[in-house]
Amino acid sequence: MNTSTASHNGGQHVGVRKVCIDSEMADQRIDNFLRRELPGVPKSRVYRILRRGEVRVNGGRVKAEYRLIEGDEVRIPPVRMDAASDAPPLGPTAALEKQVLFEDKRILVINKPSGLAVHGGSGISFGAIELLRAARPECRDLSLAHRLDRETSGCLVLAKKRSALRELHERFRKGTVEKNYMALVSGDWQLGDEYVDAPLLVQNRRNGERHVIVDSAGKAARTSMRLSRTFGQFSLMQCQPKTGRTHQIRVHALHTGHPIVGDERYGMPETNAMAKKLGLKRLFLHAQSIAFPDDSGNELHFTAPLPDDLDRFLNRIRGGGRKRRI
Repeated sequence: MNTSTASHNGGQHVGVRKVCIDSEMADQRIDNFLRRELPGVPKSRVYRILRRGEVRVNGGRVKAEYRLIEGDEVRIPPVRMDAASDAPPLGPTAALEKQVLFEDKRILVINKPSGLAVHGGSGISFGAIELLRAARPECRDLSLAHRLDRETSGCLVLAKKRSALRELHERFRKGTVEKNYMALVSGDWQLGDEYVDAPLLVQNRRNGERHVIVDSAGKAARTSMRLSRTFGQFSLMQCQPKTGRTHQIRVHALHTGHPIVGDERYGMPETNAMAKKLGLKRLFLHAQSIAFPDDSGNELHFTAPLPDDLDRFLNRIRGGGRKRRI
């Protein structure tokens, strides 16, 4: 059963729907499933209908964390959707479409711009995932395979099918995904090839922002750091995170005594101010490449070029550079 009628202000009232969960829909939380099925419905409303038992799975009530199983029948209650007012703006959506590095039937890889969050929330109306779902309404299962900080640019992988998402998550868990970042850090790096093995603990500040510290009570975190070129007061590093913790490269760089330039949270204010005068207006951290095997065992490798603003900044400071160590 599936009925809908237009409302007087352009919204749409959708009647009761029953959806049978197939293999592509399985293994996702019911709240995430509903948010995709009910575009334009506020998140608070989705959780309210779950709490009230208006959503039924196989005739029974479920909690938000319930994971769907193939063969489940989900009853979605009548609800008003106002997709028009909640639709992402066309300009940013079109701009992000130009950043696609690769796309097939299973995955989508983009060069995420700095300043764009990967998803909405915490005062952010739209992130990369919302913009791309708006651009590809036929991809109902489009999901983030991993995350990048808002100020970090570069390779971001999304799955277009639930099966692809499960496979990518498994590869991340097994450590078969290789990620390479370029980071400009403060100071003249003299540590050689550094393997940082320091657990990270997430703390929540009063304003709700997450802050991460090195602490024995935290989760295991490991990053390889290698000098690419030194510019005297700055050093360009190649970083390979072996785990995927929040703010991992940024906090590990700080732990070595060489925080990332332009990092307002973990960086050095004096160095950041100097870099800003020289034209750097953002965190100098770029996800340069990502590689992983596909479902046939073939190695996939994607590269995002260094953004123009970061390249221009390197050109400004290049005079004091020393021979590259690769």
